[in-house]
Amino acid sequence: MERETRQRTAIRSVVEMSDRPLSALEVLAAAQAQVAGLGIATVYRNLKALAESGALKVVSLAGANPRYESSRQGHHHHHFMCNACERVFDIHSCPGSVLDVAPKGFTVERHELTLYGRCKDCPPGHTPD
Repeated sequence: MERETRQRTAIRSVVEMSDRPLSALEVLAAAQAQVAGLGIATVYRNLKALAESGALKVVSLAGANPRYESSRQGHHHHHFMCNACERVFDIHSCPGSVLDVAPKGFTVERHELTLYGRCKDCPPGHTPD
C-alpha cells in the first residue's frame, strides 16, 4: 500500500470535489493551489495509483485524453464533451432504451454514451486555445 502524501491527498480531493471528470492538466491546476510546486509527472503518477486502487475511475472518450472522476459516484452515468472548450460533464440520466438496439440474440453487458456539442459557457464559434 502506498503512503498518503500531501500531493496524493490534494489530487484526490480535487477530483472528489469536482462535479465533472477532470483531465490531468485540470487536476494539476487545481491541486497546485493546495501544494505549491506540484508537477505534472506527480499528478500522472498519483492519478494512476488512485485509479488502480479503485479510488478514482478513468473516463476514456474517443480522441481525447483520459479524465478522472471519483469512484464514490458509484452509479451508472454518461458524459457530454464540449467541442469548444473540451471540458467533460456528467449526464445523470440514462436512456435505457439503448439496450434494445443490440442485434437479435446478443446480450448487452454494459454500455457507454457520450454526447458531443457545446456547453452553456461556450458561445457559437468559440474554439479551444
